[in-house]
Amino acid sequence: MNLDAAAKPLGDVFGGRFVLVNYIPFYGAALFLLVVIWAGAPGELRFGRAWATAGKLGLGEVLLLTVALTVIGAATQPLQLGLVRLVEGYWPRRLSWLGDRLRKRHEDRRDAMVEAAALPERPEDLTQEELNRIGIAGTTLTKHYPAEDAVRATAFGNALAAAEAYAGARFGWDAVVAWPRLYPMLGERVREIVDDRRDTMDFSVRLCAVSLATGIAGVVLLLDSGWWLCLALVPIAIGLLAYRSAVEAAMAYGEAIEAAFDLHRFDLLAALHLPLPADQEAERKLAAELCTSWRQGAASSTSYDHQGPK
Repeated sequence: MNLDAAAKPLGDVFGGRFVLVNYIPFYGAALFLLVVIWAGAPGELRFGRAWATAGKLGLGEVLLLTVALTVIGAATQPLQLGLVRLVEGYWPRRLSWLGDRLRKRHEDRRDAMVEAAALPERPEDLTQEELNRIGIAGTTLTKHYPAEDAVRATAFGNALAAAEAYAGARFGWDAVVAWPRLYPMLGERVREIVDDRRDTMDFSVRLCAVSLATGIAGVVLLLDSGWWLCLALVPIAIGLLAYRSAVEAAMAYGEAIEAAFDLHRFDLLAALHLPLPADQEAERKLAAELCTSWRQGAASSTSYDHQGPK
């Protein structure tokens, strides 16, 4: 289970998350394709014909289109996790050659970042400006990439892998197994931030996929339309921009998860009726034991504290 699997609960099926993530991307795609078809594609385009067709739509037809898009959005909602995994770089085996090439490219980029973030043998000889530059390089590295052996084929996948690797790690927590248990412990404000950043990331991923698919459909429809074929570049450009936004959103989501561990990890221990550790060394030992127990389904040797935190 990955951090990207810990989505916001679906209590409000047609709430703000549904409109943002599931409805808006399909609405934009449908609008683009319908206008192109009403204008005469495949073939010569006359947009006056499209506006005339749109103007003749009755209330029932508009309602039918709205319901159809809502049904499509609801039907594809369970596929969001799979879509995120696809954009992360989990591709079919027949595309492994492409994944290997892209992964090698990201490994080279990570190596360059590691070199830029490395301190020299005598750091005391550095100026404050040089120290600041190295510090920024180190922060950039941990936002963009996980450890060397966990580098993935896409920038988006690496940003999420970095969140999995670093959130709570300095306290001994494995975010992949601990996050589903920590999430219910979050305070209202922290949960709002986490959910908002998760929704933004999911929206960017969905918009990227739908826009690129719309661009491909546009190419097919506009092949016989002369220079109007260039219209297909519009959704493709939106898809590429949405991917860039998804990478930034993934890094922001990782920051929110790291802050959640910083602020609420002891609330998790209290909810588990476990004694609070006296120092970070004790916490790392306890967290490692708990995460091993959760990961492997094994019993833990920790003692309970039913009196709650002192």
